[in-house]
This record gives sequence, structure tokens and C-alpha cells, in this order.
Amino acid sequence: MTIFNFKTTTNITNWKTINDVVMGGKSNSSFNLNDTGFGVFSGKVSLENNGGFSMVQYNFDAKSVSAFSTVCIKVKGDGKTYQFRTKSNTDDKHSYVASFSAKKEWHTIEIPFNTMYPAFRGKLLKLPNYPGEQMTQIAFLIGNKIEESFKLEIESITLK
Repeated sequence: MTIFNFKTTTNITNWKTINDVVMGGKSNSSFNLNDTGFGVFSGKVSLENNGGFSMVQYNFDAKSVSAFSTVCIKVKGDGKTYQFRTKSNTDDKHSYVASFSAKKEWHTIEIPFNTMYPAFRGKLLKLPNYPGEQMTQIAFLIGNKIEESFKLEIESITLK
């Protein structure tokens, strides 16, 4: 199942950036399509005013994902650590999270559903890992507790 494929999808209006400015921070980011049609999440994370994260998220109508067990993301990065996040329900406060290192060449990262742990505002919750029944949101977040510029290119997000 394809959640999003940037080579064939050019409408990115449902992708929204959220930065730590919602809590008084100074990080900034953008999300756009580059000339080759890939999604590009880039910006600068700042630690000023207790900041330290940037995120881009995509909300969509609930999809049943119980026939799948793994998220596959094809990305090209900058060698930095990012989080892939998902939600079972848009109204949930918590997300299910998995960290990955974005290599500087195109590669596919496979994240088993059962390894995605529940977290809210960076805190691990005492809940079961992602049950893999329904999905309503995906997101990419960078927040490595250091000031840094970043750039993550995304080709596709699929399930297998």
C-alpha cells in the first residue's frame, strides 16, 4: 500500500510543518517539492528559548493497515537522525515513533510496526507499541538536542 509517493504526487497541500515556535522556540523549517519531484523537509533546529525540534506531518483519512506489518520509507538525507512517526487516530495526543539515520544516498528504511513505541512530547508512554490496525497521520521529526541545519529528501512512504 502506498501512503505517499512524491514522484507521482505533486499536491503537497496536506503536508504541514510544525516547529518548536508553538512552545516559544526559534526553529524553522519548510517542506516543498524539488525539481525532480521529491519532497524536501529542510531547515534549522534552534535550542533558543527551550526549543529543539522541527516536524512535517501529513494527515489523511483513516486507512486500515492490518494487512501490513512494516513501514518502508525511501529517503536521502544528511547523515542525521530523524524520527518517523504515525498515529492510529488523528485525535490521539501520542504518536508511535521510530528513529532512523538518513544516509547521504538514496536508501529504503524498513520499520516494523511492532518496534514503534508510543511517545508524547518526547516522553515514552506506558502503552503497547503500535498495534498496526489503523493509520491517520505520518510525520518526520528532527530533534537531536543540538542546533543544526537539516535536509531530508523523501521519495515515498509505503507499507508491506
